[in-house]
Amino acid sequence: MNTLDFDKRPEDTRVVVAMSGGVDSSVVAGLLKRQGYDVLGITLQLYDHGAAVHRAGSCCAGQDIDDARRVSETLGIPHYVLDYEKRFRETVINPFAEAYAMGETPIPCVACNQTVKFADLLATAKELGADALATGHYIRSSANPSPGNLNRRALFRPIDSDRDQSWFLFATTQEQIDYLRFPLGGMSKAQVRELAEEMGLVVAKKADSQDICFVPQGKYADIIAKVKPNAALAGDIVHMDGRVLGRHEGIVHYTIGQRRGIGIATGEPLYVVYLDARSRRVIVGPKEALDTHRVYLRDVNWIGDGALAEDTRGGFACFAKVRSTRPPTPAVLHSDEHGVYVDLAIGEAGVAPGQACVLYSAEGADARVYGGGFIERSERATEAEIALKALLSTPVAA
Repeated sequence: MNTLDFDKRPEDTRVVVAMSGGVDSSVVAGLLKRQGYDVLGITLQLYDHGAAVHRAGSCCAGQDIDDARRVSETLGIPHYVLDYEKRFRETVINPFAEAYAMGETPIPCVACNQTVKFADLLATAKELGADALATGHYIRSSANPSPGNLNRRALFRPIDSDRDQSWFLFATTQEQIDYLRFPLGGMSKAQVRELAEEMGLVVAKKADSQDICFVPQGKYADIIAKVKPNAALAGDIVHMDGRVLGRHEGIVHYTIGQRRGIGIATGEPLYVVYLDARSRRVIVGPKEALDTHRVYLRDVNWIGDGALAEDTRGGFACFAKVRSTRPPTPAVLHSDEHGVYVDLAIGEAGVAPGQACVLYSAEGADARVYGGGFIERSERATEAEIALKALLSTPVAA
């Protein structure tokens, strides 16, 4: 039986597995090998900055490459390591630093999937004659159930909602979806670890990788300072009402929605409401100033059945996630002369430019992924929006 939906025997189906050195991709390779597929393992060396060599929670560097090699030896499959450090720096690390310097909160994992993994590695898999590229992501894909989409595949949330990675894969194109396979979408993490133990894989109890693999100990500012030294310039911390409350050592140390560590004490709880990169101001205000009901999107990837403009004419009812850890909530997608934007039925706090708004057909595990886009800007409650616009239009003293 061909579990990857190909009309031929598994032994006649070549699959390249993207092996990061973690338990998930290792189990994918083991499962496919067990089912009789012609499996090749490829690991991308993406960076190597000393601390990553033996750091828990890293991936695609140092010890992780060794782990992927040992797993391949255990499974008896060919394993190759490709040096993508330069490409990763150009397409992921540098844009990450530049976006932070502009006051955005970027998602490097999405950029990595868009460029290095699902473009470069996918092309390599095709050059090797592979029928598919398989990964250890927790998301499901299957034949598109909609009429008129013969031989097309669609994405769905995984069975294990706690491991849902669909938010990070919203930018996957239709052509990529048709070539990719995600064998873990119907499994729980506990089941995956049990299989790793059963297969005798050295990574069975290995800790999961962190979201941003190339940032040691979560110190974003250190990476940004190396790539964009001017991003750490000092500036004012300003209340939405115009009061200057203090100074900061660079907007890269702040994110929208942040409360702790702002560096001021006023006797009232204040949150980072906006990062004014042009004037190097961190703008703070009360919690209610974060409440957001509309987000405008850029670089939209639509993988619904029809064209975006057709599906969203008059508003397209769907469900949206503006954070990876939140469940989808009711929303309406619009595409008109004002651009592409989403109205959220339930207000979200701390929505930041550069983050993603991902769209679904429903809120449960059976939900189809319609795609999404990066947040260009957001609109808050009327009073907060007026106050913020007034402050931003006020000239800053030299």
